[in-house]
Amino acid sequence: MYLRKYFIMGSQNCDRKPEDILKEAAKSGITAFQFREKGEGALTGEKKLALGRKLRDICARHNVMFFVNDDIDLIEPLEADGIHIGQDDMRLEKVREMFPDKLIGLSVSNQSDVDNSSIQLADYLGAGSVFSTPSKDDAGQAVGIEWIKTLRRQYPDIPIVGIGGITEENASSVIDAGADGVAVISAITKAGNVTEAVEKL
Repeated sequence: MYLRKYFIMGSQNCDRKPEDILKEAAKSGITAFQFREKGEGALTGEKKLALGRKLRDICARHNVMFFVNDDIDLIEPLEADGIHIGQDDMRLEKVREMFPDKLIGLSVSNQSDVDNSSIQLADYLGAGSVFSTPSKDDAGQAVGIEWIKTLRRQYPDIPIVGIGGITEENASSVIDAGADGVAVISAITKAGNVTEAVEKL
């Protein structure tokens, strides 16, 4: 399943070259990658595109699915496999209309997100924050693995990825709760040994 080990990163998450981290992660078994270049210190314009191209090439070489984070201008130049959108981004209906053939992931962090979204148009749901996370300022309160169980009961057939505060130690509890995969940022970018971190997720 392409969502099992889902790595999210932009240059702002790295204290060394993002492409070096991604190469190690791709060789070690990540199954999907999301280019999320946003927040303080993030690249813009041509520099962002150039980094995106490097990361896209690494994913292509290792058969890793490549997503962009709500940055629809990057989908075509980077030939992305898909896009991930949050509740405050462009509406899912509009994105689906623009990109009928791309995979689309949608973040949901509570029941009202679910009730107000066209869930059936998404290819997978990003559910979280499962645990509290330092990587996103706007992540909101941790919803715990109960949220994964609730979503799984409501939507038995749609793939679910747990996100937020996931580490080598707690990843299996998220899968056990019914998620198809786990999405991580710092569990890989801050890992002393990337290969070991990916294997344990």
